[in-house]
Amino acid sequence: MVIAKLLGVLLVLEMTMMSGFWFGAEGLNMGYYMMSCPFAEPIVRNTVTRALQNDPTLAAGLIRMHFHDCFIEGCDASVLLDSTKDNTAEKDSPANLSLRGFEVIDDAKEQLERQCPGVVSCADILAMAAKDAVFWAGGPVYDIPQGRKDGTRSKIEDTFNLPAPTLNASELIKMFGQHGFTAQEMVALSGAHTLGVARCSSFKNRLSDTVDNLDSGFAKQLSKTCSAGDNAEQPFDPTRNSFDNAYFNALQRKAGVLTSDQTLFASARTRGIVNGYAFNQAMFFFDFQQAMVKMSMLDPKEGSKGEVRGNCRKIN
Repeated sequence: MVIAKLLGVLLVLEMTMMSGFWFGAEGLNMGYYMMSCPFAEPIVRNTVTRALQNDPTLAAGLIRMHFHDCFIEGCDASVLLDSTKDNTAEKDSPANLSLRGFEVIDDAKEQLERQCPGVVSCADILAMAAKDAVFWAGGPVYDIPQGRKDGTRSKIEDTFNLPAPTLNASELIKMFGQHGFTAQEMVALSGAHTLGVARCSSFKNRLSDTVDNLDSGFAKQLSKTCSAGDNAEQPFDPTRNSFDNAYFNALQRKAGVLTSDQTLFASARTRGIVNGYAFNQAMFFFDFQQAMVKMSMLDPKEGSKGEVRGNCRKIN
């Protein structure tokens, strides 16, 4: 396993250099903090590792937080900002109430401010934390370019751009396509649901939908979960804290928790991709890491377009 992950590192580094990510798009680069804060990545990694050792479920929260950040205004840590008396921020949107791990980012930021004041952005910390969470949970190792700046806008109304759990495959393909992702990349990113849980409120509509593509036995399990109320939690797959391809195996059994999960197998446009990932975990890992690098580079703020916050919860 160690050898396989080492080969994965070399392969991803080769791919990123070939595709221009090493010193490239949007002014980001792999060695951004090499001189200004050389211990930035180890500090974030150690902080994430300690947090996940205490609570493995936070891995899903950190990955989801990065995704929810990048899909709104780009990867600029807007999801980390607290609401004020004059503004309701993204994190207080119903679409974001299930996000977890904010304290992990705060912890890393506090340590970095002591080591390198005003240097490492919250956006970069969040991107690094998500990467480390994937690897800690058993997923692929990959590297990401750095140099993102923190944004100053965070508004609840912007979160309508987040994919809803009721979307079908065509709607997902269109929404992800607006951010430059292919259908294959969309399915690969959806595989992050191999970690974590969904609340009943996000899937209870399926229990009364007679045309939904849902295994009858699994439907009974979901009904049992929802008997405890809207906040009751259902794991996305049987290995909720392990990053693997069990999520895609569940879709094949018609045991996807959300409509937006099961539609990936129900739709002819994406079924073949699901089958491929269910059969070949290595292929899923490779496509996932490539898609995550691409996602981490969505509309980053740079230069005067952003700032480096001293506190991730508020603008300077």
